[in-house]
Amino acid sequence: MPRLALPALLLALCLGSNLVAAAPAGAVAAPAPLPAIRVSDNGRAFVRADGTPFFWLGDTAWCLFNHPSPADVDRYLDDRAAKGFTVIQGCVAVWDYRNRKNPDGELPFVNGDLGQINEAFYKNVDSILGKIEARGMYLALLPYWHKNAGDRLGAGNIPEQMQAYCRFLAQRYAKRNVFWILGGDSTAAGTAGEKIQHVTDLEAQGLIDGAKAVGVGKIMISYHPTGRQSSSFWFQERPWLDFNAIQSGHFINTTNFRLIADDYAKTPVKPTLDMEPGYENITNNLVRDANAATAPRIQAVDVRRSAYLAVFAGAAGHTYGNGEVYEFYPGGVPTGNAGWHANMEWKEALKLPASGQVQFLRYLIESRPMLERIPDQSLLAGASATRAVERIEATRGSSGSYAFVYLPAGQTKVTVNTGQLSGTSLTAWWYDPRTGEAKADTPFAKTATREFTSPPVGADTANDWVLVLDDAAKKFPPPGRTAAR
Repeated sequence: MPRLALPALLLALCLGSNLVAAAPAGAVAAPAPLPAIRVSDNGRAFVRADGTPFFWLGDTAWCLFNHPSPADVDRYLDDRAAKGFTVIQGCVAVWDYRNRKNPDGELPFVNGDLGQINEAFYKNVDSILGKIEARGMYLALLPYWHKNAGDRLGAGNIPEQMQAYCRFLAQRYAKRNVFWILGGDSTAAGTAGEKIQHVTDLEAQGLIDGAKAVGVGKIMISYHPTGRQSSSFWFQERPWLDFNAIQSGHFINTTNFRLIADDYAKTPVKPTLDMEPGYENITNNLVRDANAATAPRIQAVDVRRSAYLAVFAGAAGHTYGNGEVYEFYPGGVPTGNAGWHANMEWKEALKLPASGQVQFLRYLIESRPMLERIPDQSLLAGASATRAVERIEATRGSSGSYAFVYLPAGQTKVTVNTGQLSGTSLTAWWYDPRTGEAKADTPFAKTATREFTSPPVGADTANDWVLVLDDAAKKFPPPGRTAAR
């Protein structure tokens, strides 16, 4: 197998030289990259280089560089692009990287040695990145899945190898304006916490050094933790951490709005988002024993609830996931625990409804002044429930020009402190998160408070709705619509 050993990288890091400043062999030769993404001036959101807002709508495709054939990659990316996704989350060295080959039969390292890059593996990564960009989406690249590595990350010369490996990746891809995600379902606490934090800091420095070596002065870095944790737990004040990521975990009764709210209140101010909420069709609470066949599974309404609660609580975007899809198992469903009790082939799982519904959250947010949006539970008259299936979440424009109120489970009435909004006349809409359609009411004179009744509901709890309130004088388009769409 072709090899690219890393001793020269290690020497360059130690000596501070530019021995590896040139792009490595096989570096991406692609059309002009997508516009760079940066943090907005208020520290709450993402914007493109020209200052226009960018909404992170991600999909977990962790094994994209391993199992799927080129034709299957096209099938997957075509589906996600058509459904409005803006970010694809993929991992280079997944949890079993020593054995999981790509379609060409290649592994990311020679003999599992982090110090020996297998150049042939990265040609497939190059190709997939180009396909993602061609569809107008961004890649969020996770170099190495930390989970279960534990103390091994701090053993021998592994920390230095990880730093050099990240430098190699950044030299290859930093000009493509990818997002960089460290960690990988990994806590940085406990007995191995200090070692993991040390390695993560070295990885971040490797990315930064590699980017600078090819003339890129700024890249976007975050950290993917394990369930019900946030990167802010350990790295909030690290200069390299540009935005926070949480993994709320695979639970119907999500707690992500609490984690998002906690991140939102921290300083220094940084964007935050749920990078791994409950996957559609995965067993609730990841049940994997003999009861898995009859265990409740996360449904479309649960996925929508996670998305709207998190974003309305202050998140700068959201990620969708599906357990069958992210593995891309060839030839059907795996057996045993490997697939989290998957019960359909990944190409069928592409069609599950929530994957086509989360785009309507993106379009709703984009249809109003996005960069002035703030969470505001004070819009609601009365106390806010703490259980996700009962919680009503509110967000608004800081100027008071609009407000969104999410009703997650068929609640029929909500009282809003409408006096907090601007203007003398308000327009109310009911926005359907299943279809992206909006129903308008007649404008009404603003009062201090007003009770609203949602559209008819069915017998179950799948009838979630978003109440949209606009200052009528602003003449906003229907929710979910913009001039460009």
